[in-house]
Amino acid sequence: MADARFYRNAGPFRLDEIAQAVGAEIISDGDGERTLEDVASLQSAGPRDLCFFTHPKYRDDFLGSKAGACILDAAKTEKLGTMPKGTAILASKDAYRAFGEAVALFYPEVDGLDVSSADGSQLKKTDSDAYVAVDAVLEEDVNLEAGVVVGAGARIGRGTSIGAHTVIGRGVTIGRNCAIAPHVSISYALIGDGVIFHPGVRVGQDGFGFAMGPQGHRKIPQVGRVLVQDDVEVGANSCIDRGFLDDTIIGEGSKIDNLVQIAHNVVLGRGCIIAGQSGVSGSSKLGAFVAIGGRVGISGHIELGDGAQVAGNSGVPRDVPAGEIHAGYPAKPIALWRREVAALAKLARGKHKD
Repeated sequence: MADARFYRNAGPFRLDEIAQAVGAEIISDGDGERTLEDVASLQSAGPRDLCFFTHPKYRDDFLGSKAGACILDAAKTEKLGTMPKGTAILASKDAYRAFGEAVALFYPEVDGLDVSSADGSQLKKTDSDAYVAVDAVLEEDVNLEAGVVVGAGARIGRGTSIGAHTVIGRGVTIGRNCAIAPHVSISYALIGDGVIFHPGVRVGQDGFGFAMGPQGHRKIPQVGRVLVQDDVEVGANSCIDRGFLDDTIIGEGSKIDNLVQIAHNVVLGRGCIIAGQSGVSGSSKLGAFVAIGGRVGISGHIELGDGAQVAGNSGVPRDVPAGEIHAGYPAKPIALWRREVAALAKLARGKHKD
């Protein structure tokens, strides 16, 4: 269930109401009177939740699902054959787009960087020219520089410093002894202790989710959070998107360089290192102490095991086993990549002699 500090759930809805709203057909275990209370990911959905299934990597999760209902592409229903017991199946021409419509049905008021309170309470100006919501909670020795905005229900721990013109969104929690630089924005996020954000960091904005099609690209509401654990450092102008349904997680002690993009639902383990201008695509998982060189691109829905490393300027399209070092475009075990580079150089020199 989406965090009530950030999102308002408009449910519950009957299954037949959902099917009509998203243009889907109930084809299995189809009790239209069944009531669903929320949307959830395939892995976390329970008997009162609606989920969706499109990516073949998650077939086992689908077959073992405990969801009350699941939206599938109509073309895939015959190929799958077996369906999870007790899960109502809704068939759609475009399951991802239909699920996006369902998310919007349950959460019609997903805002951007919102600082307002439910009762319309105003921000109050402080002696340091910051603006703080009346119900925000600041512990002792919190330093707010000029132009800071702290939204409704936000909490900031003892000894934390917030730089000029930084905006802290509604419901955000920031731990103790953090250093948040000027011109940072934080929304839909829970931040641990001892965290450092350099200037221009953006945390908690929309994940980049669109159902593409000739009729236009349907924006998919993002109703997850960002969890930043203790002692994380994030470089200037880096962005960490909030999750789609589950959370984006930055593991304890991880260090992220300048100009890095972390997409929705990404999970970084403890002690990860990511160098500048790299990007991690949605739903990828990095284990503990993974090291990523500069200008690396990591595809979505893949896993890098504990201690894996990727050399700079590489593109990673598939899983990297724990402890391995990969390089190249596409990335492969570094010994193989070096042999390929040497062989190409040898061929080039031979052609030149001719």
